Parts: sequence; C-alpha cells; structure tokens
Amino acid sequence: MSNAGYRYNVFWEIVSANTLPKEGDNNAGAPRQGKDMAATDNAAEQVAHIAEKIRAGKTTLGIEFGSTRIKAVLIDDNFQTIASGDYSWASHLEDGLWSYTTEEIWGGLQSAYASMANDVETAYGRVEAGKLAHVGHIGFSAMMHGYLAFDEAGELLVPFRTWQNTNTSEAHKKLSELFQYNIPERWSIAHLYQAVLNKEEHVSKVAYFTTLAGYVHWKLTGKKVLGVGDASGMFPIDPTTHTYETAFIEKFDALPEVAAQPWKLENLLPEPLVAGTPAGELTEEGAKLLDPSGALKPGIVLAPPEGDAGTGMVATNSVRVRTGNVSAGTSIFAMVVLEHKLKALHPEVDLVTTPAGDLAGMSHANNFTSDLNAWVGLFGQFAKAIGQPVDAGMLYGTLFRAAIADDVDANCAGRLTYPFRSGEFLAGLPEGRPLFARSPEANMTLGNFMRAQLFSAFSPVKIGMDVMTKQERVQVDSLVGHGGIFATPKVAQKILAAAFNTPIKVMSTAAEGGAWGMAVLANYLWNTNEDHSNLADFLDGCVFKDAQSTTEKPVASDVVGFEDFFARFTKGLPIEHAAIETINLEDK
Repeated sequence: MSNAGYRYNVFWEIVSANTLPKEGDNNAGAPRQGKDMAATDNAAEQVAHIAEKIRAGKTTLGIEFGSTRIKAVLIDDNFQTIASGDYSWASHLEDGLWSYTTEEIWGGLQSAYASMANDVETAYGRVEAGKLAHVGHIGFSAMMHGYLAFDEAGELLVPFRTWQNTNTSEAHKKLSELFQYNIPERWSIAHLYQAVLNKEEHVSKVAYFTTLAGYVHWKLTGKKVLGVGDASGMFPIDPTTHTYETAFIEKFDALPEVAAQPWKLENLLPEPLVAGTPAGELTEEGAKLLDPSGALKPGIVLAPPEGDAGTGMVATNSVRVRTGNVSAGTSIFAMVVLEHKLKALHPEVDLVTTPAGDLAGMSHANNFTSDLNAWVGLFGQFAKAIGQPVDAGMLYGTLFRAAIADDVDANCAGRLTYPFRSGEFLAGLPEGRPLFARSPEANMTLGNFMRAQLFSAFSPVKIGMDVMTKQERVQVDSLVGHGGIFATPKVAQKILAAAFNTPIKVMSTAAEGGAWGMAVLANYLWNTNEDHSNLADFLDGCVFKDAQSTTEKPVASDVVGFEDFFARFTKGLPIEHAAIETINLEDK
C-alpha cells in the first residue's frame, strides 16, 4: 500500500532484521547468517533509495503535541513513515488549572525531534554528513483550544491554560447566548472572556493569543497564523469565507467589559489559513530552537499549524461531507463533516472546520483513556509482583479482548465506571473524580470489569453524537476510528459500533495518529499546484488510494447492552457530584 503510515512498517522490519546491527553484534552491517541474501540486497537498495530521498528533500515532517506524548513523524513522497521519535509528558495543576510549562514544551519538542533525527541516522546511515540537515516541508499540530496570551514584547502573561480546564462556565454561557452559537468552555475565546470577567490583571496587556500549535509555529517562523481548523477552536469561523465571523467579533467588542479594554479582538487573533497555503519559513533562530545541534538548516517552508481534530480527519480520510471520524486518546471526539449548519443551538456539539475550511460538528469529551490506563497499569503491576511481567501490547490486548469474550454480560451486569480525571462539560461536571461502583450481586469477572471500563470511556462522547444523529438527523456515510486504542483488533471497534449503532471502519493508519496526519498536510503543500487542489480529492487519489481497512458492524445484542449501560451511566451521575464534594481534588 502506498500510504504506509502504518504502525509497523514492513520495510523497517526487513531492514532491521537483515542489515542493522543488533546489540552484541560483532559484525555490524554484515548480512546475517541464514537470512535470505536476496531480501538483504533488496533491503539495502531500499535503504539507499530512502537515503537519496532524504538528501533530495523529498520528505515532510509532522510533529504533534498530544496530551501525553509529543510525536515526530518523517514521511517520504509516497507517505511512507521513514523515521519517528517521541517524548512523553503530562499536564499538571498550576494554581488550580491544568498546564504545561514552556520549558516542557520546548524541551519535549527538541527531544522528539532529536529522537526522529537519530532514527534517520541509524536507519539510513550518514545521510547528510551524519545529521539530518533538511526536510521538504514541516507542519506542527497540537491539542486544540486553550489559552496562551502574550504581551507586546512576546512574553507569556500567564501559564498556558489547556483545553482540560473547565473554569470558564460563565464565559461559555454568556458567549453562546450572545452569538446563538455554541462556545465551549475549552475554546480560546472563552478563556479570554473569562479572564476579562474575572478582572485578571494581565488582560489589559494582551497583544496576541493563540493555541499551542500556533505558539510553536510563531516562534519558529515569526508568523502569527493558524490552520483554519485550529482557528475554528479559538473563535467561530465563517465556512464561506474561511475567516472569523465578523458579526460575532463586533458583538464581542461591544460588550461593556470588553470595550473597556485597550485592544480589539481582531488584532489579537492569529490569521486563519486553509490547508495547502504556505505559512512561512523556518528562521535561523527557529531552526536552532527546533534542533539545538545546529544541523537543521533554515528556510524550510511550513504548513499552517493545525489542531488534533484536523490531523485526525486527515489521518482517517474524513474531510469530505458526510464522512466522520472518532479520534480517541486522552480525550475523545467524534466529528462529522456537515452538509449544512445545524438548525438549533446545541451546547453538546461544537462547530469547527476541516483543515480545508468546511463546517464539521464535533462531540468532544475531555476524558477518555486516563482512568483506563491507570487500571491497566494496576494489572501490569500485579503481573510484575508475581514475577510474570508482560509488555504493554500483551497487557492491553489480553485485557481488551476479555471485554468481548463470549461469557461477558452485554450490559456489564450492574457495573458503573466513571472515567472523569478532569471536569466534563457533556456530563455537567466542573471537576473529575474517577470512580468504579457495582451492585452487591454483580457478576464480578475480568471481562465484565473491562467491558464496563470501555463502555464508560465511550459514553460521554455518545451524548453529543446522539444530538447530531438523532435530533439534527445528520447523515453519516462513513465513520472511521483512529488512535492507539484501536491497535488491538476488533475490540474498540465493536464497542464503538454498539455505542453509535453504526459500522466503524479502522484503517491501517489507525495507530499513527495526528503526527502522520500533519506530515500529510505538509506534503499537501506540494500538491496544491497539481491535479489535487481539493484536499478531499488529494487524500482519496494519492494518500489513501490503496488503503486497507477493516469494518465492524453493530451487533444487536451489543447495541441493546450499551444502551442499558448508558442509561445507568447517566442516571448515576449524581454519584460523581457527591464525589466532587467529598474527595479533595489534589488528594494523592
């Protein structure tokens, strides 16, 4: 397949098995005894071919800042993943708000980039004097929304406030009513307006605010721009002009508390750009900031920085009208590209855009895998304690498969799990308290426990999706799942199919995620002057033309079981409110 952004690159397996030195290998670089020499020769030719592409700059680099990992993916002109690197991180509470420090942002970026560059050097030899000096194009993406505000001198005024924060309820309500357009709590404009309402000291000094992707891009290029998809999570976008809704800006500026400020909103926002638009060049300072070793050269053209929703749409080929995707990670969102605007205001549905600027409806839940990962980690600790440690793949695979075994109860038999590590707007929760509860006679099996964990993880996002499909009658031709949870075959697919009562497709790129999608968007800079000026056509005709996928259709008994669980899930939400009142947020 030509779009091999798939997780385990067959080419890489051939190369590493036949030509790369192993630990303790005294014959580094020599063909391994007993191996097929033809395969070895072929692998060597492929290595040389990829190395030549790297030298010629026929590569694109995508780097995405996820909630738990910063990942860098380098692809070639056939969309093959040829190198990658990552860096693990986690948000922390600072003055009661979820944040990452600027030191973590830049240190993590440099570490992920260095890991990718070392991957290039290891796999393809001394490509360019031993160091990666050039790539064709670069693109950055990150968690959408949040608040990074700067003064005239470019200094950060308050610590980065991430999308996880739900302290902006008042701003959400007032702006949604003012615009008659849903402004979720995590949107950048909600953060700014809440700061105005709170009369925070820094507000009068704001000269620019942006998202995490926009911040990184700005510092590397000097350009205050943003991909239109990411921009649509800052402030509403007009899908016909691909610019901010001017009538909403005027209404916002006219608010007395805003009119009293020394700035106008339009002067604070980054310029939105559609996919395929050159968004500046890597400056000399930016090159050193990305690669402190000094090997990377400036002058590389960058794509518009995008949000993780947009890169998820690209990675799942879901930018065409009536297509949709479910992107599952620390948070989860389900998106459908709309044929027209919704008929009514629905707080449960965000209206954002694709990277091409088309309107999309999104059901976004702040919480997905954090609590699930904690439980899986506990089982891993048990395995280690009894002297039988297992790797993550086996651990997750074994536990997940238990959830769809023949002996499980379709409705999880009296179990309730709430995965809320942080607040959850869809569930009406200002804060989070992960919980597990069960009836005294519940059939306590491993399968039922894991099924409840997975059912609960998908339950919050179902709230907004039901609004779109059941109330607004939004039509969906295809729905694609992606993210690491889909790496275990069938399990998450079957459960999501039951939750939405619709077939769920998973493509061979499912586990690659947004960094690969951002690399594809960076590659699109080359293709807008060719026959694929339309992003949807480019993805269909170039990137996914030979893509492989699997589809799981909903099983009637699973659908009934999920609906029963979901009814108990929503009925039991007062348990969460009681936990918020009785369990201190920062108890360790």
